[in-house]
Amino acid sequence: MIEGVPQEEQLWPLAKVDILQSLPLEEIERLALLSASAHLVAGDSFDLDEGRWALLLLTSGQVRVHEPNTTGPGLTISMVEAPTIVTQTGFAAWPPRTMVVEALEPSDLRVLQGEAFDDLVRRNPEVGVKTIRLLGERLSTCEDRLSGLVHKEVPARLATLVLRLSGHQGVVIGKDNRIIPTRYTHNRLASMVGSNREALTRALGRLRRAGAVEVKNRRIHVTDADTLERLAEERR
Repeated sequence: MIEGVPQEEQLWPLAKVDILQSLPLEEIERLALLSASAHLVAGDSFDLDEGRWALLLLTSGQVRVHEPNTTGPGLTISMVEAPTIVTQTGFAAWPPRTMVVEALEPSDLRVLQGEAFDDLVRRNPEVGVKTIRLLGERLSTCEDRLSGLVHKEVPARLATLVLRLSGHQGVVIGKDNRIIPTRYTHNRLASMVGSNREALTRALGRLRRAGAVEVKNRRIHVTDADTLERLAEERR
């Protein structure tokens, strides 16, 4: 604990994690003692140990989980905003993949060992139910993305991504105009749709020519949601 800071205030970020919100203070205190903490500044990375069963929690900030690639932008698995689970480790297929958590802004993580999480669920079954539901939603999202990789060209995948980002974090700034406040590079967007920078740039150009989006100061503006939805539904 930090000297001079009230105990409840120090525990509050952990208590706000979605799967832990119903827990009494003594359980949060126990988790704070059993879990290791890590602070990342924007751009810092945290390597996942796929050989160890653990649960990674995000108590503040925003991160992305990605599979690095030395010859391209890699593949973004998920983008996660606090406070929630980032991922679980210890269930990798063989051969194991290299997975990295990268901070998109200053972020705080907690690593809870699998045995400690198992004990927590035995005492508080509702935590297990919430975890199953949350990871089930993540799996459904991954399945949708996998279907898009098979059935959609890059422009349609990009349109789908922009719709999801604008719905999740978009800010309305006028009639039929929604801005995504996060600045994304072409490489980052390419990693999120399973493509490369060149194909992503062409796809973004198509969305702009159709009047669906504009890019100002590296921020994406959705200018015609109906057109964007139509482009997102296009199949190979």
